[in-house]
Amino acid sequence: SGLLSRLQTCAPTVQTPSSSSKSFSQNIPSCLWKLGRLNHVAIAVPDLEKAQSLYKDVLGAQVSETVALPEHGVYTIFVELGNTKLELLHPLGEKSPIASFLQKNKTGGMHHICIEVDDIKAAMTELKKKKIRILSEEPKIGAHGKPVIFLHPKDCHGVLVELEQA
Repeated sequence: SGLLSRLQTCAPTVQTPSSSSKSFSQNIPSCLWKLGRLNHVAIAVPDLEKAQSLYKDVLGAQVSETVALPEHGVYTIFVELGNTKLELLHPLGEKSPIASFLQKNKTGGMHHICIEVDDIKAAMTELKKKKIRILSEEPKIGAHGKPVIFLHPKDCHGVLVELEQA
């Protein structure tokens, strides 16, 4: 089941006024959920204050206050970019996934991308059917106060993908 067949199962059903009752897309089911806009790109940083200063003082971006998210084991800061955001991540606690990421990547680096979806539960159901591993059984509340899930990077061409309820 390649990328094309995965996309085809989510192709919208198209009917035109001249369509016969046997539409060419009749056998392609519609998706129950839609992928939305890029919400943010997350960057793990070993020094949160230094990273915040880079974006705020050097580059002149609007930067949020630091927020602790104990359920996710991170401190987070958002950098507003107009069309999207950067999320600066720093470990909170010894069991933080960001701590293990920074052990392997001492200077930090891109951690994940976050894409909005209109129905996270429907997305989970369909992605599981397509053998995409989800890293939790249920969505957790993310930094924006909305449900989020993470998709296994090995199933997403090496990228950790976060899906967030729009």
